[in-house]
Amino acid sequence: MQATLYVVYLLVLAWLSSADVPAIDAAERAQMSREQLWKDLFTAVLPPGILVAAVLGSIIAGIAAPTEAAAVGAVGAIVVAMIMRRLSWPVFSDAVLSTVRITAMVFFVLSASQVFALAFRGLDGEFLIEAMFDWVPGGAYGTLLFMLLLIFLLGFFLEWIQITYIAVPLFLPFLAGYPEFSMVWIAILIAMNLQTSFLTPPFGWSLIFMKGVAPPGIRTTEIYRGAIPFVIIQLAALALLIVFPGIALWLPDAIGW
Repeated sequence: MQATLYVVYLLVLAWLSSADVPAIDAAERAQMSREQLWKDLFTAVLPPGILVAAVLGSIIAGIAAPTEAAAVGAVGAIVVAMIMRRLSWPVFSDAVLSTVRITAMVFFVLSASQVFALAFRGLDGEFLIEAMFDWVPGGAYGTLLFMLLLIFLLGFFLEWIQITYIAVPLFLPFLAGYPEFSMVWIAILIAMNLQTSFLTPPFGWSLIFMKGVAPPGIRTTEIYRGAIPFVIIQLAALALLIVFPGIALWLPDAIGW
């Protein structure tokens, strides 16, 4: 749904302001033959697409747990790299080192969050959070919107890992007390909300990636302005999930989760 909203926005933008979405130059298109395009499709597009479909499909079908599916994805990525003749020892070594760094960071955050939670509860911090939620008007949905607003604001300054391990466990018990809320629905709302953290300055990872590949003349402020419509689209998708919970729950219900 969110990807479709992105595509609709880009199509409308191209229709209303074609200068902002210019077509590829004819001379540049002529440099690549139709045969090369088909070759790139089968060698560069389809293998990763099949790998993603296999990983997600195995989870949705109940064949593999997320951890098992991740292992399948890692092996599949190695196979794809071998087929494309891009697997070398430097590539493999860099992938292993990156995995170790990310895993170490996650476990460090997880360990530190446990220490933080212990100190927080020892100082009766949960009563402060409870009082804060008691001040929020609107009942269950007021509490939900307040939590989503806090997560959205935290996404400007923290990564999704810190928010997931530190902030969410503080808020979630209060939402779990409302019987009208499905925890699957709440989890999907939080995940959609965390998606905005990749596009909100100053620490949005996608913005940093875009700055790394942008031409030298593109300023950081221009990238920030360009990300605003996509943040609005993400918030619109989040609003649709809040108003129509069936969008998030039909698939879990269909497969019996």
